[in-house]
Amino acid sequence: MSKRVKAIIFSASLLVAAFAVMGGLNVRAAGINKNEGAYRQIGVYSEVLSRIRSEYVEEPNLGLVTNGALHGLLESLDPDSSYLNAEEYKVYKAHKSDGKGDIGATVSKPFGYAAVISVIPGGPADKAQIHNGDIIEAIDGKSTREMSLAEVHNLVTGEPGSNVNFSLVRARRAEPQKVTVTRAVVSVPASSEKMMEANVGYIKVFAFNKGKAQEIASRIRSLEHAGAKKLILDLRNVSSGEPQEGISTANLFLSRGAIASLSGQKYKREDFSADAQKAVTSLPLVVLVNRGTAGPAEIVAAAILDNTRGDVLGEKTFGEGSVQKVIEMPDGAALILSVAKYHSPSGKSIQDDAVTPNITVAQEPDFGIDEEETTPQTPETNPQNAPDEQLRRAIEVLKNRPS
Repeated sequence: MSKRVKAIIFSASLLVAAFAVMGGLNVRAAGINKNEGAYRQIGVYSEVLSRIRSEYVEEPNLGLVTNGALHGLLESLDPDSSYLNAEEYKVYKAHKSDGKGDIGATVSKPFGYAAVISVIPGGPADKAQIHNGDIIEAIDGKSTREMSLAEVHNLVTGEPGSNVNFSLVRARRAEPQKVTVTRAVVSVPASSEKMMEANVGYIKVFAFNKGKAQEIASRIRSLEHAGAKKLILDLRNVSSGEPQEGISTANLFLSRGAIASLSGQKYKREDFSADAQKAVTSLPLVVLVNRGTAGPAEIVAAAILDNTRGDVLGEKTFGEGSVQKVIEMPDGAALILSVAKYHSPSGKSIQDDAVTPNITVAQEPDFGIDEEETTPQTPETNPQNAPDEQLRRAIEVLKNRPS
């Protein structure tokens, strides 16, 4: 089929998609003035579709192209919105309820193909040497460019002990790398603490799963008891968890002020403010972030930064902070639609603007295992043993900050 023919069919699919979505969402005549432009476009779409169906050289498979167009239509809104046909939605519901195994990595679709935001230490993806920033070209031989994010999640979950095959695109690699991951029930490591030089206490978080704020509060108290006069909260590569845990964690450091807000076109606005009784420390603070910092961790970083409670050091974060609603369609399909977004105290959308540190320190890129590299790594050249410049700078900043 020629490119021109494909373009015509794709255009037709967009027309059908627009009509299906508008109808499926029960657009009413009462709002016709407001939606006048949309109805006018539907009229144009219907005319074009009619011409294609009656005059195109052969009858197009409208079911197939419409399904693809609906995927594209939802994905064009944001990476978290998805369209699932009836079969995909059936799989999605099964995976949501049966607690199957996972690969231990947060995956999004920021630019066409799926990409790894961050990896849980010790999880299956980590053991298979999948790295933050890896682009997932294909899963089990199917291109992720053709999938919704929900479909990607369907494929990476499965029975513990089963395998999933990835084709990964990495910097400095001429060809995609094939990696097999064995799914497992993933346990998030507990946050860790340690005392560093100059009475600086360091807390490393791996995810904001339920109960994490309480756990971090315990770490803070332990470090203060050990003599910490200043704190570093390391949120690098923290991209999963519950927003409420991020809000509660921010409150540990804030005795007053806004923490975040949540709002949408038809979503009742929620404002989250600090409760002085829930604050546990007033020690000078630096929060470490990078490109793998997303979701609840960004809520914490934005609240600290906008309230000038401490410094945020590192790289611009990923940008993830929305609430999804599942809307079932009459044919068994479903829309997963973003209906609200989290905003920082200054009013910026975390989803759209991410968090930009007030102290920018670049992180050394991790290119992973290079199969073409013939020089064996030594302890000195292994990236895992390289100096942590961001952590070093955080300590330096705190040294110059009065207790």
